[in-house]
Amino acid sequence: MGTIIRELVEADESCELAGIVGIETMDTLAERAPEADVVIDFSHKDMLPHVEAYVHRTNAALVSGTTGYDEDEMARVRALGEGVPVIHSANYSLGVAVLRRLAAEAAAALDGFDIEIVETHHNQKVDAPSGTAKLLLDAVNPAGEFDPVYGREGMCGKRPAKEIGVHALRGGTVAGTHTVHFFGQDEEVALTHRATSRRIFAAGAVSAAKKIVSREAGFYSFDELMFG
Repeated sequence: MGTIIRELVEADESCELAGIVGIETMDTLAERAPEADVVIDFSHKDMLPHVEAYVHRTNAALVSGTTGYDEDEMARVRALGEGVPVIHSANYSLGVAVLRRLAAEAAAALDGFDIEIVETHHNQKVDAPSGTAKLLLDAVNPAGEFDPVYGREGMCGKRPAKEIGVHALRGGTVAGTHTVHFFGQDEEVALTHRATSRRIFAAGAVSAAKKIVSREAGFYSFDELMFG
């Protein structure tokens, strides 16, 4: 992702690349990385303290695509929005943003249907389920009245009505496929987004970076920034 984002920024005449920091040089981020108007972070959850320090030092806007944060870490990302404009999204694809909206509408319209979410990624992905699957889960379960079940095994019994299954598949070089299934009596509705390249996520992040630099301090969703 970092390599693709760098290529897109360098090819964009309206942008200037200030610098690149990786996991192996994370200690330089907070203290010695050059100042920028916006920082795009697709690194690792362990980089968060360094990202926080850099934002506090430079007042740079933050576009975060790092996944795997727990609730406390996400609260820290949101807190950065008190001083600078911040966006965090597990997926910067416009197609996924539309999928999330469609899934929310379908869940509201298909009352009583069983819902299952299946995500597939390459064999190098370290977290499961994907951040995008979690976004979709929130979309179909906004009030938290359904219980997520992450895979099933053994004599798990009859499927409860208030349950949403979330399943992670890993293999090969799959960039990312997400399907939300709605199972009713004698019918099924399935909504799928299939990424054939990670370039779509990088392009969305760069678009978000160009938009967020002109916003006031706050924590923004991808939908708010791109469609608001």
